[in-house]
Amino acid sequence: MSRRFATRRRISLSDTEATGRLRTDAIARYLQDVASEDWLDAGFDHDSHVWVVRRTELTVHEAFRPEDWITLETWCSGVAGSAASRRYSIRGEAGGRVEAESIWIHLDHDLRPKRLGPEFLEIYGASAAGNRAQTRFTLPMPHEHEGSDWSFRATDVDRLGHINNAAYWVAVEDRFAERLAAPVRAALEYRQPIDLGEPVQLLEDRETIWLMVGDEVRAAAAVYSATP
Repeated sequence: MSRRFATRRRISLSDTEATGRLRTDAIARYLQDVASEDWLDAGFDHDSHVWVVRRTELTVHEAFRPEDWITLETWCSGVAGSAASRRYSIRGEAGGRVEAESIWIHLDHDLRPKRLGPEFLEIYGASAAGNRAQTRFTLPMPHEHEGSDWSFRATDVDRLGHINNAAYWVAVEDRFAERLAAPVRAALEYRQPIDLGEPVQLLEDRETIWLMVGDEVRAAAAVYSATP
C-alpha cells in the first residue's frame, strides 16, 4: 500500500510577514516538521538515522488566510541509492495551496552517504513508484565572489551543529520579499553546510542569490514567476 502521511496545524502569527503572507522560511519549517512526523509515525527514530536536505523547490499557487487551519500531506516520490525525494501538499481551509518537493540525503553518523535499507523501501517504496530522486544541482553559479555580509543566529543551528535548512530561506525573504506573492515558484539548493560564525557573503542578481564562504558557494536560491 502506498504510504501518505497528513497532519493539521494552524498558521501562527510569527509565521507571517506584515501583510499576512505566509513566509517561505515558515513553509520550509512546515515541510521539515511534517517529514519528521511522518518518519516517527512510520516507526523509525531520529537517533539511528540522519537526513539532510539537498534541495527544496516549492510553488505557492494561492495565498493563505492568516491564522487559518492548514492540512499538510507528504509522501516519498523517488529513491536513488542514499537519497530520497519527498513531495508535500499544503492546503488551507479558507484557501491557499503550496506544492513542494525536497531531496533528502541519508547519512551515517559520520555524516557520510548511507544507502537506503530494505526497511525504508518496504515502507516508502510503493509511493516512490519506481521514480528516481534527482540529486544534481541545477541553479547557476555566480560570476563574482564578492557580496554583502550575511549572518545567522545561534537559534538557527540544528542538532547536527550546522545552520538549519529553513534559516536559509530568510535570505530569500530579505532580498525577494516583493516578488513572493502568489503565484510564485522558488528553489533552494544546499551545497555545503554553513556553521555559525563563518564569514558568509550574500551575492545576488535579478532572480538568484548565493550564500558564500570564501570562494565556496554553500547555498543558492532562485525565485520565479508561476502560472496561477
